[in-house]
Amino acid sequence: MNVIKTDIEGLVIIEPRVFGDSRGYFFESWSERDFAAQVAPVRFVQDNESMSRRGVVRGLHFQMPPYTQSKLVRCTRGEVLDVAVDLRRSSPTFLKHVAVLLSEENKRELFIPKGFAHGFAVLSETAVFQYKCDEFYHPEADSGIQALDPVLGIDWRIPREEMLLSDKDIARKCIDPDFSVFE
Repeated sequence: MNVIKTDIEGLVIIEPRVFGDSRGYFFESWSERDFAAQVAPVRFVQDNESMSRRGVVRGLHFQMPPYTQSKLVRCTRGEVLDVAVDLRRSSPTFLKHVAVLLSEENKRELFIPKGFAHGFAVLSETAVFQYKCDEFYHPEADSGIQALDPVLGIDWRIPREEMLLSDKDIARKCIDPDFSVFE
């Protein structure tokens, strides 16, 4: 696998080695040994999958301490714009974000360490999105930030009038000047 650093420490893009021939292709989407050696030691405990149609924006989500999550995300069908926002107050990139195109064609994955909010926008007609988490889902720790927060200034690559957000995500608050979740 090829590990590509982003502008935010700890947030990396992973390009698997894909072996293809006339029958199709094969690639290793997860190897605990290789991941620990090249990215970080992590023990994933839960896999999730969602299917969404064009215009859906999911996020920006995170879990409050002590149930913070690292995630390894990928798009297995279609194309999404995947976004991770640094919420670590002590980080030099606090409130900065990285946006990466993930698709069934490029087979890229994004590793999002603890201390980030995460979301994605569906750019294709439909998309199947999969992700691994290193902490179980805890509804009492579920939190998020409004995806359209002007402080973050994320270009979701979808016109606002075409965006489809859940009522829960629409109701999320924007960041205030005292915002602090993770140290």
